[in-house]
Amino acid sequence: MNKTHLPSKICPVCQRPFSWRKKWQKDWENVKYCSKRCAGNRTTLDKKKSAF
Repeated sequence: MNKTHLPSKICPVCQRPFSWRKKWQKDWENVKYCSKRCAGNRTTLDKKKSAF
């Protein structure tokens, strides 16, 4: 498989694009965050949204 043709998404926490990984093969539709670090920091993102 050519890596340039993999699907990608934008992480809502760090705003960086991340590509499909084999470990996400069965659950790609539900993947929201690029890493465990961003998934852990999602609460700070929610606090920033509620401040506005």
